[in-house]
Amino acid sequence: MGIMRKEIVTRQKAAFEQKLKDRLAFLAGKGIKAPRTDRDPIIKNLKAEIRAVNRRLARIAEIGKRTEEMARIKAERAAAPKKEKGEGKAEKPKAAAAEGKAKKPKAEGAKGEGKGEAKAPKKKPEEAKPAPAAPAKPQE
Repeated sequence: MGIMRKEIVTRQKAAFEQKLKDRLAFLAGKGIKAPRTDRDPIIKNLKAEIRAVNRRLARIAEIGKRTEEMARIKAERAAAPKKEKGEGKAEKPKAAAAEGKAKKPKAEGAKGEGKGEAKAPKKKPEEAKPAPAAPAKPQE
């Protein structure tokens, strides 16, 4: 939403305000006072359009402000001295090596330990189920 959009919306707002003034003048010419003009559907519609345009203009201003802020940040980053490629990479492995020394020892029974120990055989799901009972024969 560039500058052109802002100009278009501003012109729309001016047009709606002019229509509202014309309608109020028309109703005043008919002798209708201010409290009754608020109930006029055309006036309600025009006021709603003006409120909507005001929200659009506020959003355009917000986006413009954010765009300026991002441009400022981008300019600051471009002006800041750049780090050399070798410096950033050299620091990371040192930090990783320090973390590696602080690791806890593996718990007993973890993979790779006690390979010679026998493990208990796992039961198959079929063996765990009881055998189905034979149907009872009716006695005569």
